[in-house]
Amino acid sequence: MASILVCDDQRSICEMLDISLRKDGHRVETVNGGEAAKKKLSSANYELLITDIKMPQTDGIEVLRYARQSSPETSVILITAVEDYEAAVQAVKGGAFDYIHKGPGLLEELKIAVGRALETLVLQRENFALKRDAATRNSLENIIGDGPVIEKLKSTIRTVAPTVSTVLIYGESGTGKELVARAVHSCSPRSNEPFVSINCGAFPETLLESELFGYVKGAFTGASQNKRGLFEVASGGTIFLDEIGEMSVSMQVKLLRVLQERTIRPVGGTQETAVDVRVIAATNRDLREMVANNTFREDLYYRVSVIPIQVPSLRERREDVELLANHFLKKYAAAAQKSILRIKPESLEALRAFEWPGNVRQLENTIERAVAMETGDELKVDLEADRPRTRPAAASTNGDSAHVSADGIDFEKYVAGIERSLIESALEQSGGVQIRAAELLKVSYRSFRHLLKKYDI
Repeated sequence: MASILVCDDQRSICEMLDISLRKDGHRVETVNGGEAAKKKLSSANYELLITDIKMPQTDGIEVLRYARQSSPETSVILITAVEDYEAAVQAVKGGAFDYIHKGPGLLEELKIAVGRALETLVLQRENFALKRDAATRNSLENIIGDGPVIEKLKSTIRTVAPTVSTVLIYGESGTGKELVARAVHSCSPRSNEPFVSINCGAFPETLLESELFGYVKGAFTGASQNKRGLFEVASGGTIFLDEIGEMSVSMQVKLLRVLQERTIRPVGGTQETAVDVRVIAATNRDLREMVANNTFREDLYYRVSVIPIQVPSLRERREDVELLANHFLKKYAAAAQKSILRIKPESLEALRAFEWPGNVRQLENTIERAVAMETGDELKVDLEADRPRTRPAAASTNGDSAHVSADGIDFEKYVAGIERSLIESALEQSGGVQIRAAELLKVSYRSFRHLLKKYDI
């Protein structure tokens, strides 16, 4: 099923094509002229445009040029009652998908052309999805571990994957929440369809809306052409909303509507588009606490947490540390073209005993760093850089250690020094994991990134 716009100055042709295309299950709109077609193209996204060439005022070639400029992802099929070789050449040069002569076999030819155009569109979307997210990372086997905690997690994934229900993945930063989301997709009936991921905390609100739902030409400054959102790109597959707890309340309202209605409206658009997408969300925050604090909508919480999955921290699965460490050793030794055979026994013991506040991501970074520094055939791991350093408090919360001398102080510089010191301390305690550091300071991830930029950290 595709969204199709039909343009012809003869109403009888529009009605005939409308009936024929709807019988094949497509969503069809018709207009009786080139200007009307241009207006439609500027306010909504269509997968296919079928337009007559010979029309008064604005002809089909001009509509084709406008479509290629404003909505380049829309395939265009041109039809004409006149045998015109020059028009055919112009159509091909202008980027038309096909050129069909109006005759006794028009409907049959058009049906074949529409099928080919939609097959090409599907291939383009699959190619985009493959480039964005390598399919080899979707496998359940990529969740490394054979302890009871991980085996239970894998069993849960196998159980929930065949359903269509929305999944909410909980877990600390660095535990592998996206890996779990990919595994759910890989084990589901949608595994051959796109898996599209987006970090909700990495975009300002306005940009996040256009990324998720797309936009039409002229929706805002710089919107020079129509763009499909990730919900449409993921059609038939899965969309992964990472760090959903960082989403603003107004964006939560818009997402809730999509989950309820299963339709989206691009920014600046007027037309709703149905989407068939499974939603998997993830967070390292306590959404129930956020609901209690009115920073996360209760109705959205119940929509996204139909099936909750808890991803264990590395501290809860210490039996997998050695397996993970050897996996990362093999990966990074091969990349660095080094013949490192094993990890030294004393280093393995230290790795098992470490707390790993940054979880699997921190362990991976530690092994990568150790491989880069190793010159022998046995890996020695130095954990000093991973240990949190204690710092004297710049000022106590009750102000006892703060003091203004008789000569006065540079207040802004003094406060900036405290802020910088606390940020660096939080980063050290979190093993460099920024989201975890933001949690330690009890500020949003967006605010924390602003502070990093402010102090050039």
